[in-house]
Amino acid sequence: MNIFICVKQVPDTETKVVPNGDGTFIETSTVKWVMNPYDEFAVEESLKIKDVNSTVILVRVGSIQKDEALRTGMAMGADEAILVEAPDNLDSYSIAKALKAAIEKSGKSADLILTGKQAVDDDCMQVPQILAEMLGLPSVTVVSKMDKNDNGFTLKREVDGGAVEVYTAEMPLLVAVTKGINVPRYPSLPGIMKAKKKPFTQLSLSDVGVSDADRKIKYSNIHLPKEKAPGKKFDALDETKISSVVKNVSNLLKSEAKVL
Repeated sequence: MNIFICVKQVPDTETKVVPNGDGTFIETSTVKWVMNPYDEFAVEESLKIKDVNSTVILVRVGSIQKDEALRTGMAMGADEAILVEAPDNLDSYSIAKALKAAIEKSGKSADLILTGKQAVDDDCMQVPQILAEMLGLPSVTVVSKMDKNDNGFTLKREVDGGAVEVYTAEMPLLVAVTKGINVPRYPSLPGIMKAKKKPFTQLSLSDVGVSDADRKIKYSNIHLPKEKAPGKKFDALDETKISSVVKNVSNLLKSEAKVL
């Protein structure tokens, strides 16, 4: 069984991001990059499913960064990785098209494709569904439990109101997982050393047939939100001033905050 894991490298949530010079993306040189947290769940789930006859292949579309998420995934236990070098501000359609071609170029049939339900940087939550449509595969998203059966999987996903939907799907299949499905392992030192010797294939956008004409969305005028004005403080400890303070606060809530 060939298991493909689509991963994305995203800015660490504690990194302070700023727009780049032309406002088309963020300044990437100062960013600490990590594997998308939801994709970590996908990698861990693939390793739980994997048996002696399985191969786990990581696929990523994006630029080469210092902390390569693919090396982390191979240190966790994945067998090989494919990187499609591309700008980090590609839209969901272009990324899905690049992933599709990279999977097909691997020469291995995709029995199971796992992804995280979304990336924590843009929160688009589109690539898994677009990729499944391009490949003509059934897909289930926001999956919190996977149980393997003879021909596929029984999948559970939580929906609004606390209800749980249960699906039975045969392979080939694409599944987008969410938190709670497992606890991702930490890469071990032996795993980190082995990852350096595992197959790592690099492709360009032209190799996978993606061009600027494929973009459906282009970004411009990216900027930080305006800083909030400092809060106002009132001295209400003096009982003779309480009525005046209450009146001032009430007026501000009506005129400025507009909550009354």
